[in-house]
Amino acid sequence: MFVLLWASAFTAARVAVAEWPPLWALAIRFLAVLPLLLPVVVLRQRRGAGPRWPGRGDRGRLALMGLFGTAGYLAAAWMASARIPSGLVALLCATAPLFVAAGEVLVLRRRLAGAAWTGLGLGWAGVAVLGLGRAGGFGGAELSGIALALAGALSQAVGILAFAPARGRIDPWAANLGQAAVSALALLLGALALEGAPPAAAGAATAAAMAWSVLGVGVAGYALYFVMLRRLPPSTAAALQLLAPPLAAVLGWALLGEVLGWTDLAGGAITLAGLALLLRAAGRG
Repeated sequence: MFVLLWASAFTAARVAVAEWPPLWALAIRFLAVLPLLLPVVVLRQRRGAGPRWPGRGDRGRLALMGLFGTAGYLAAAWMASARIPSGLVALLCATAPLFVAAGEVLVLRRRLAGAAWTGLGLGWAGVAVLGLGRAGGFGGAELSGIALALAGALSQAVGILAFAPARGRIDPWAANLGQAAVSALALLLGALALEGAPPAAAGAATAAAMAWSVLGVGVAGYALYFVMLRRLPPSTAAALQLLAPPLAAVLGWALLGEVLGWTDLAGGAITLAGLALLLRAAGRG
């Protein structure tokens, strides 16, 4: 269910940014999510289904997750969606486990097995194949889309690593509400500074995409995401996203008529193979 929701997010983003500025679309999305999440969290607290609100240290980690793992990641991904196909954005954003694994080695001092290093190498080799294939046929806007998607993956990895120590202490719904509030504020400030006035109206397709982005992804998808962060190692939770790019490419082809080139497919296959090897090695560790 998480993979399906995660993949559909890229299709919805592609539709929304065709009419609306990406930062405003995201800010509106998170502002719409907040009143839906708050009653759920309050009800869980009253019934004793979740722990108390995060402590001071955990609040800081949750804020970093909202700023980098959600707002920074999605801002880059949605801006990239205005430049390159949604399936390609999904693939590049799925490289977050490569950044997470590197961060675990450098910051958390975790030792990786040889197979994990091989997976890292394959993952970046696939990105290189994709980038070289695109360099010859794409202009500056498309290449900036690739750079934005990779920057989004890096931002997400920073958020995951910052949040990792608190993942077992914070209720998933409370974590979802906290990161959504931080994201809404950050994206609203960014939209006001960079995109001017908010959009005045929305067509039927944009309205449907935003509704799905709020309910299907913003509420259900992120609730499942924080459940995974609580129960799984950081690199394993992030690596599950490797299943989303193929499905996102299929959704983009079926719903939006998007087509990926052979270097996209070859680079994507290599990257996903590397990520699968990394996931397998992390699971054994």
